[in-house]
Amino acid sequence: MESSTLVPVSLFSFFLPKPHNRTWIRRNYSTTIQCNKMYVPGFGEASPEAKAAKHLHDFFTYIAVRIVNAQLESYNREAHAELMEFLETHSLKDGDKFCADLMRESPRHKTLALRILEVRSAYCKNDFEWDNLKAFGIKDGG
Repeated sequence: MESSTLVPVSLFSFFLPKPHNRTWIRRNYSTTIQCNKMYVPGFGEASPEAKAAKHLHDFFTYIAVRIVNAQLESYNREAHAELMEFLETHSLKDGDKFCADLMRESPRHKTLALRILEVRSAYCKNDFEWDNLKAFGIKDGG
């Protein structure tokens, strides 16, 4: 009569995963990003929020230029003409570059650039309706 022998499974350890020690598990969790948000491909250099912030920054420069231009039109026609001339030859696509170029143009242009930077900062801090932006973004986006 044949006899069968049961071999304990522990002898076949090459089939079973090795138990993890706590140190390895901690290191594994620290390198893994635990996030419940969507992964957005194609934004390697900056997050979508960082890109949106850059666009808002440039938009605030555009708004500040419009505000300063309207103010100059009513009380300083010469400065208004200089700003309009500068706007014809320089793009407002990059707000910081626009202001840097304006500062380098001449001392009079430098004062215009400083005024634009002041208005941009004041508008961003005091007048822009951040709650409306979020509400419109949610309403239109989702």
